Amino acid sequence: MVTGKTLIDLGYKPSKWFKNVIDYANTNNLESDAIHKYIDSIVPKTLEPHREPISFHKNIVADNKHEQSNIDSVCAAMSNILTIPTAVNAAIMPDACPTGPNDIPVGGIVVTKNAIHPSMHSADICCSMMATDLGFTTPSVVLEAAFKLTHFGVGGRQTSHRWLPNDLKDKICSNYYLNSAKSLKYAKDHLGTQGDGNHFLFVGIRKSDGHTIMVTHHGSRGFGANLYKEGLYKAEQFRQELSPNSNSKHPWIPFDTREGQDYWEALQIVREWTKLNHEIIHTLVSKNVWCSNPERFWNEHNFVFKKDDLFYHAKGATPLDDIFVPDSTNGLRLIPMNMKESILVVRGQSTETNLGFAPHGAGRNFSRSDHRKLTMIRNNKSKAEIVAEETAGLDVRFFSGVADITELPSAYKNADKVKEQIKKFNLGTIVDEIEPYGCIMAGEIDKPWRRK
Repeated sequence: MVTGKTLIDLGYKPSKWFKNVIDYANTNNLESDAIHKYIDSIVPKTLEPHREPISFHKNIVADNKHEQSNIDSVCAAMSNILTIPTAVNAAIMPDACPTGPNDIPVGGIVVTKNAIHPSMHSADICCSMMATDLGFTTPSVVLEAAFKLTHFGVGGRQTSHRWLPNDLKDKICSNYYLNSAKSLKYAKDHLGTQGDGNHFLFVGIRKSDGHTIMVTHHGSRGFGANLYKEGLYKAEQFRQELSPNSNSKHPWIPFDTREGQDYWEALQIVREWTKLNHEIIHTLVSKNVWCSNPERFWNEHNFVFKKDDLFYHAKGATPLDDIFVPDSTNGLRLIPMNMKESILVVRGQSTETNLGFAPHGAGRNFSRSDHRKLTMIRNNKSKAEIVAEETAGLDVRFFSGVADITELPSAYKNADKVKEQIKKFNLGTIVDEIEPYGCIMAGEIDKPWRRK
């Protein structure tokens, strides 16, 4: 009788296909040679990494030595990634900045065949932008209402349970990756909240018509982060079986498996949740300022997009092509720069070099810790003086009550240079701008998960 030990003695490592082989071998009275032949017919061959990294498109140029150092780090990181056997194309945007020597950079796009790589969409799945046109409502009134109604920081709102629609709850509970008490709790508690870091609520005036526009920036909070962990675990199981010699930092789930289909569906559910999250905040503010039926549009910039059997992993890159934003009604996309600069409204199409994407912002040349140190050393001023100087003329509020200087304008690349590169590399056409009045950010908050 063939058992798992029989297959191990024949030289195979325990795998999920063992049961299928054992059942078939015993039913058909197979012996060793026939077992080998049957296994060869049903088990995929191991995929080896590319000997050399595949090439990628560089939609970025250096403006100074720090920028060049940044680009060098980005390119090195992309080269480390692009030996994975699933990779077929890639690009970097003008806002590209490294997150680690073996991580997909912010502002990077990696295209893979029949493979979803959770590491490439990161924990902040579906980080995205939404804009609402509030007509000629006074900007100060909008910002004041928003400050009372939005929520930044750790945790969520216990009152948000009433916001989770039953049909969305049913989708969550029926999905392999999302059906857990923890996932459902995040989905309920974190609705109507915006997280921390570079997430914001921005109020400005649209150049073309003088209308007040509110823009939010955030992702899927704990709900998406939980899916990310589940996806990484499953992806690593597949990598060990399908490609044990490939980069362990970037495992994948094959789309043509049940697990792949379920994961793709989970991503779409997280996308639906995140869009609802934006809408809740926008609707609360709109009603509070007595603006009914306002116009709004949105787009993700940190997600996995699909075209045929290709998967476009955009780690901080704005999709231009409508095929990537199926609920787009006007072809418009939002690209923020920093709190002191206008948010760009763009539209565009796919080209050979942009792969259908634009930058998602201005990007950084320095890490948060490096920027904090450099800012304090260069200015020789107090933190309060630095904040006042960089936010002069704006109504900038930090939800925690403590300013975060790593989100000040000086933390980001030069906005004019980024706009020049958008034009230079054909990364969309700027059709309008939303000039800043003010914004709300999380500020410095207590992060208990970082305590030792």
